Amino acid sequence: MEKKQDTKLAQLEMLLNISRKVAAVDTMDEMLRTSVDIASEQTNSDRASLFLNDEQTGELYSRYAQGDIIREIRILNNKGIIGHVFTSGNGVLIHDAYSDERFDSSVDKDTGYKTERILCAPIRTAKGEIIGVIQCLNKKDGDYTEDDLSLLSQMSTQIAITLQSAQRIELMKNKRKQEMEFLDVVSDITSEIEIDSLLQKVMMEATSMLKADRGTLFLNDEKTGELFSRVAMGDSIGEIRLPNNVGIAGTVFTSGKAVNIPYAYADLRFNPAFDKKTGFFTRSVLCVPIINKDGKVIGVTQVLNKKGGVFTDEDESRLKAFTAQVAISLENAKLFDDIQSMKNYNESMLESMSNGVITWNDEGQIVTCNEAGLRILNVTTEEILKKQADEFFCDDNSWIMEKAGKVAETREIISLLDVELARTVDEKVEKFSSNITMLPLVSGEKDKKLLGAMLMIEDISSEKRMKSTMSRYMDPGLADQLMEGGEDLLGGRSVEATVFFSDIRSFTTLTEELGPQGTVKFLNEYFTIMVDIITKEGGMLDKFIGDAIMAGFGLPIPHDDDEDRGVRCAINCIKGLNEYNVRRAGEGKKSVHMGIGLNSGTVVSGNIGSPKRMDYTMIGDGVNLAARLESACKQYFAQILISEYTVAKLKGTYRLRNVDLVVVKGKTKPVGVFEVLDYHTEETFPNLMETVNFFNDGVGHFRAGRWDKGIDAFKEALVRNPNDKLSNMYIERCEHMKANPPEGEWDGVWVLKSK
Repeated sequence: MEKKQDTKLAQLEMLLNISRKVAAVDTMDEMLRTSVDIASEQTNSDRASLFLNDEQTGELYSRYAQGDIIREIRILNNKGIIGHVFTSGNGVLIHDAYSDERFDSSVDKDTGYKTERILCAPIRTAKGEIIGVIQCLNKKDGDYTEDDLSLLSQMSTQIAITLQSAQRIELMKNKRKQEMEFLDVVSDITSEIEIDSLLQKVMMEATSMLKADRGTLFLNDEKTGELFSRVAMGDSIGEIRLPNNVGIAGTVFTSGKAVNIPYAYADLRFNPAFDKKTGFFTRSVLCVPIINKDGKVIGVTQVLNKKGGVFTDEDESRLKAFTAQVAISLENAKLFDDIQSMKNYNESMLESMSNGVITWNDEGQIVTCNEAGLRILNVTTEEILKKQADEFFCDDNSWIMEKAGKVAETREIISLLDVELARTVDEKVEKFSSNITMLPLVSGEKDKKLLGAMLMIEDISSEKRMKSTMSRYMDPGLADQLMEGGEDLLGGRSVEATVFFSDIRSFTTLTEELGPQGTVKFLNEYFTIMVDIITKEGGMLDKFIGDAIMAGFGLPIPHDDDEDRGVRCAINCIKGLNEYNVRRAGEGKKSVHMGIGLNSGTVVSGNIGSPKRMDYTMIGDGVNLAARLESACKQYFAQILISEYTVAKLKGTYRLRNVDLVVVKGKTKPVGVFEVLDYHTEETFPNLMETVNFFNDGVGHFRAGRWDKGIDAFKEALVRNPNDKLSNMYIERCEHMKANPPEGEWDGVWVLKSK
């Protein structure tokens, strides 16, 4: 009895010491490190980790030091063992980690560490609130016991109050820091009046503030009904314009309500055309309206791809507050830009005209002369600007000033066709034909005060006459090309790539059961899973074709292991679908199955289409063969089929079996076809490698025409896995060939009749 009391007193003293040690440190990071060290020491564990819950993101996070930098790990608070402990509130003892289906072994693979035993307890406050999870790994002197779990639970409760307080203090400090940074940013931005600089500043700060990959700010152009954005493109400024009622930006502008999309490609409002054009892959989108002081929506702000997750409600609130603060500056900058644009437009219009334009003021001084005017008259700006019009247009051209006098007197336009003007070329006077238009410049006031005159000169030299004549007999654009020697080519390039095709089995039947809304919801969920996997392996999503997916590995940026990336992607797609089916089964829904075809070879890639509509895509025999293999999965009872061309370039080792040597429809040369089996488990394909070895042996006999030996080998394969439909199919083939021997020499090639 006395010994138990002493033990209990020692334990209480130890727990008090824990509280003192944790409370003695100043920062959250030090508290976490101290708590982990104590837990590891008291449970005699090899290592320990502590995860706190982030209520805003629904994640459990843990920090660790790496040199002078603090790194952070985040996982969803309902995943894995620690997620189970957090959500259930019950601690766990696990003596064999790899036998527990909740255990994620990928961390061991990444770190090289071997997890054997796990002790995990919730961190519960005195009020019973669970704020995190503490976990110990690999007890040094045997298995964890209930006493260890009890001790760890008591320790976690002891440090919970201090941790919770520190967590709140840290949150307040971070919010205070964010607010100060926010005020500094707003102050800096609102002082800018030049719209290009303002837009770039706003989006640079918005993307930085929200930890996004990139952002775009669209302002509404009321004249055209378009949303426009200026974006940096190399050393120049370009402009994007789109209707203000189209896409995600249009939806937000017209509704005045923010949109937060965690998976862009799963949303029907998202237009992937920009991704295909730029090579950027959009994952998540946050878009909020820009509302001025009168409550009018003047544009939208859009940020893409939150780093490390999806955009939260807090992100949405911060972006709304940010845009509200800069709305006035944006309106002022847009007004300034409109005026500047009008000025630039007028100047640009003059400079882009092929006709010469010269103006002079009411005092007769020449004010402007565009580039075409300088060229036509063969003068420099110094020779014409600020000169008196009657001094410049003299001698052979003096008649121009006579006409100018009539225009000033009558305030009417004068047009003269095919008249002669003189210019000096190499110190010699040269006359040329031109069309002349002269018009008065008057004010917009009621008295129509004369401000000067404008002279327009159209050069109708031989080149222009020829172009005018040609345009009567052919398309004017073609005439321009013939005159200028230009070409309009739809380019492309040949590249080595691995093409990926996938398709859902019995999709038509599935859509009939689901109905329109259910079908769209299902496809959004399915495509989200598949696209994430393709992107993770560095693949390029080419297009969705109904329920089918076309993707490529090796373009637009090639890798030295694109074939392996394609195969890994296919394996993970099947695994991802299997996990999805588990969730569907829990909801009482039917399982979904798919087929995948992979082929490596030369394809033509580029912007393919018409000048009005182009898409970056792939075409060629390499693409067609991948599509044929996907379709052939049905015939061979397979989920992943790859060509011999892909197999030949694989760097990794995979569980493959030699399915067939076939001639696909439309071709004459046979192609080796292989099935990838790495997604299988012992339950889904028992005795896999033994079965494959007997199967491959049977295929060898089949191709050599040894039908009986082939049948024996395939039967041996069925002994190992009675559910192997492909072995049964080959037995039927052997029996057919045995009863109907092939004429001539047997080459083992099978011809596929369907696509």
